[in-house]
Amino acid sequence: MSERESIAGQTVEAARRTLTARFRSGGIESAQLDARALVGAVLGLDLTGLITAASRRLASDQSIRLEGFARRRLGGEPVARILGAREFWGLPLKLSAATLVPRPDTETVVELALEMLGVSPAPGRRLRIADIGTGSGAIVLALLSELPGAVGLGTDISLPALETARSNAVQLGLADRATFVACDYAAALSGPFDLVVSNPPYIRSADIAGLAAEVRNFDPPGALDGGFDGLDAYRALIPQAARLLSPQGILAVEVGQGQHDDVRALMKAAGLAPEGAAKPDLAGILRAVAGRKKPS
Repeated sequence: MSERESIAGQTVEAARRTLTARFRSGGIESAQLDARALVGAVLGLDLTGLITAASRRLASDQSIRLEGFARRRLGGEPVARILGAREFWGLPLKLSAATLVPRPDTETVVELALEMLGVSPAPGRRLRIADIGTGSGAIVLALLSELPGAVGLGTDISLPALETARSNAVQLGLADRATFVACDYAAALSGPFDLVVSNPPYIRSADIAGLAAEVRNFDPPGALDGGFDGLDAYRALIPQAARLLSPQGILAVEVGQGQHDDVRALMKAAGLAPEGAAKPDLAGILRAVAGRKKPS
């Protein structure tokens, strides 16, 4: 089978195999998964549906759309960007050019935040959550899905990102408990919040050029660049979070590789008590750290 073989008129299974071969020839490690996802998206079929429809021949419009997807993938565009959606914490989320693609690493922040919520808010008050730099709304919406008595607020400096987050809240049936505000980090917020979470930009400026093309060329630069040492965003948001947190309130943030001690030091300097060990992601990288506001 030639890597340049046309998929026009092929069966579903043959088209999947053709795309897999093309993607492998193009150096794409996840060739088989990507081919399956793109074929499934064009046909509106899950894995079981693809198996059942394996011998069906593609319609002309389906072949044309799939060829377009294939060209974009071979050009380095991630599958999630091509499809405009990504699953996070089991939730289907829409994406836009203004939002990061939510990654499994960030689920570590959700896990840590849920573990840390051992102290309940004052009686008669709903748990209040703020997600700073919310992007697609992934973190706050994941938390609201787990905490039915909570309300959440997401901030972002990007209006298109906030529109994406609002759309996701509506799609997930969480719009009545989720609010989104345009501001720089938490500058426009007033507390108290019981939990503040964030996945801020933490890549050192000098390292941006060395990122994988899928990240460097397609994720919004402002959501990646953390300044000279990668810590600029933490210097801004940690003091703001400390001001907004209720007594015993929690701040949980994602950090880059090797940044956990520096971020914990910034928390301590802002009056937050670093709590527990940094939480590793699935690759074993310490990915999330938390601090608690000391009682006054």
